[in-house]
Amino acid sequence: MKIWQLLILVAVLTASVALALTNPSMDAYLSFVESELGKALDRHESATPNRERAMVRTIFRAHSHELVVSVVGPHTVRRNWGLFSFFETTALDTRIEVFAIGGRFIPLKGIDDAILRLGRLAF
Repeated sequence: MKIWQLLILVAVLTASVALALTNPSMDAYLSFVESELGKALDRHESATPNRERAMVRTIFRAHSHELVVSVVGPHTVRRNWGLFSFFETTALDTRIEVFAIGGRFIPLKGIDDAILRLGRLAF
């Protein structure tokens, strides 16, 4: 085996180990959904500065973790492929698909629809 082939093999193995170690967990996914929900609420809040809505949003934000854990958690399937994961959530009549690799989440489908539906339920 030549030295450059050995170096490529070491680089591939190092990258594989790094991806396996940074493969996001279900808790990380729930935190991601919670942060996306918070961002959506912030965008919507700047458009409608009603006092009552602001108070409801404040209460909603205080309990967002419980909401995400109880609504999203039980309806999520994680497919762990070792180096990356695929999360599929079916909740609020919406199918959410998210690809996760290296500690990052890449929404593929449905996250905007779910956030809108969840926001409507909250208000």
